[in-house]
Amino acid sequence: MADIDWDRLRGAAREVVTRAYAPYSGYPVGAAALTDSGEVIVGCNVENAAYGVTLCAECSLVSALITGGGGRLVAFTCCNGGGEVIMPCGRCRQLLWEHGGAELLVETVRGIRPMTEVLPDAFGPEALAAHRPERRPEP
Repeated sequence: MADIDWDRLRGAAREVVTRAYAPYSGYPVGAAALTDSGEVIVGCNVENAAYGVTLCAECSLVSALITGGGGRLVAFTCCNGGGEVIMPCGRCRQLLWEHGGAELLVETVRGIRPMTEVLPDAFGPEALAAHRPERRPEP
């Protein structure tokens, strides 16, 4: 945790929040993360008149991770339009678990916490693998 520049990450989130598209809620969000390759990636929320297809900042960030070649998230933060650190919603916590796992460090409103505290008893790819039925051969 000592070698992660949380001020730099928070600054990146605060910068990208200015690009958020939030005309319906008026609640812009910016997110920034450090990858296992040392890259800082960002994302912002993109709302839609059909609210259900709105993209959270975390979704935008994970899209940038994947389109940029992949990797794992190692540190994450997100801020609102006022620059205050905020918590990811439940859906986004699941998304962060998928791409950072138990070791991902998240800046929360109560300080830096591992994903195991942000999303305890998480359901992830390993849960699926443990219960995947065997494939039956084609007839």
